Amino acid sequence: MRRTLLAIATLAACTALPAVAANNGDWTTPVAPHKIYGNTYYVGTKGLSAILVTSPQGHVLIDVPMSDNVALIEANIRKLGFRVEDVKLVLNSHAHFDHAGGIAQFAKDSGATVRATPAGAKEMQLGGDDATDPQHGEAPLYAKVDAIGDINDGTVVRVGTLALTAHITPGHTPGGTAWTWTSCEGKACKTIAYVDSLFAFSADGYRYSDHPAYVAEYRKTFDRVAALPCDMLITPHPSQGEGKTCAAYAKAGRQRLDEKLAEEAKP
Repeated sequence: MRRTLLAIATLAACTALPAVAANNGDWTTPVAPHKIYGNTYYVGTKGLSAILVTSPQGHVLIDVPMSDNVALIEANIRKLGFRVEDVKLVLNSHAHFDHAGGIAQFAKDSGATVRATPAGAKEMQLGGDDATDPQHGEAPLYAKVDAIGDINDGTVVRVGTLALTAHITPGHTPGGTAWTWTSCEGKACKTIAYVDSLFAFSADGYRYSDHPAYVAEYRKTFDRVAALPCDMLITPHPSQGEGKTCAAYAKAGRQRLDEKLAEEAKP
């Protein structure tokens, strides 16, 4: 994962989005859409998650990674037997192009409403051009999203029988958000946690140590994630969370932030 992020940082300032994607081939590599558990399905690519949660009254989609993947994600939804037009709500983990870059087109195609935290909505409304983002200036921009910024910590969003709870997790971006919900198979139910990227990464010239209030919020994020109800962990880059608990995922994120701050403290 670290090699992937370093590659983005090198390329993003001087290349278009397709070139960045070409250097991270699994971001556009198709995989068969499949059930994760109960009414929760994976409709993304090999390297970028898009999560569909379904109900008879309408569906929720979390993340639409990259504009190049919209057609694939829509095809995956149809392959599972669902209608794109029945997706009523789009949510987001964090507003970088590789997780939000396709939201504007998908919302247009489906008619879905896009909701986020105030910080997340701001980032999407700016198409990723948010100066408060640690990766600002290097992360590629994308089509601006007409997002509603009405999600706070603990907000429960509902579509039909679905109820997904927001947990604010600023750090990787200011608007980072984790989502938890319950999916059942018969009488067996599990709490699923879709947890935002926790990796501390920044553009050249950005120093976390220059933003102590932001670092304090970042540390609270690790505590929140470690305490989440989390029978099953899913992450925006599938490989990040594979085989991990929420607590272990948070621990790894905390360690990376500490390493980053130690690097910045060197003379």
